[in-house]
Amino acid sequence: MLYLLVTGFNYPFPLTKNGGKQHDEMATTKAPKKKMTQSEIINHFSDKFELKRPQVKELFDELAALAGREVTSNGEFTLPGFGKMVLSERKAREGRNPATGETIKIPAKTTLKFRIGKGMKDAVVPTKK
Repeated sequence: MLYLLVTGFNYPFPLTKNGGKQHDEMATTKAPKKKMTQSEIINHFSDKFELKRPQVKELFDELAALAGREVTSNGEFTLPGFGKMVLSERKAREGRNPATGETIKIPAKTTLKFRIGKGMKDAVVPTKK
């Protein structure tokens, strides 16, 4: 390759580490959209319903507390339009330690699952026809 440069051979494309792409060509890819922060969500609802930020924050805090109480007492909490939080029991089972291959016992466990509602699922991921 050095020989080609010394002899004056002209390449039809620039010699770069990025496969011949110019720097500005590489910058045209779109950056992923960032997720909304808690502050942005509170600001959105504050503006939309003309409430003060502390009122919106208190509303979300109370919703979370209510969901926790309901799941603890009834085993589930339904949030209309979104889905349902449900307590689920996992059975005890055997597993393997990936480092040693040794069989280990995994104890039974209670977990919390969120089951997305059909309306929300269809709104986010449309059904194929």
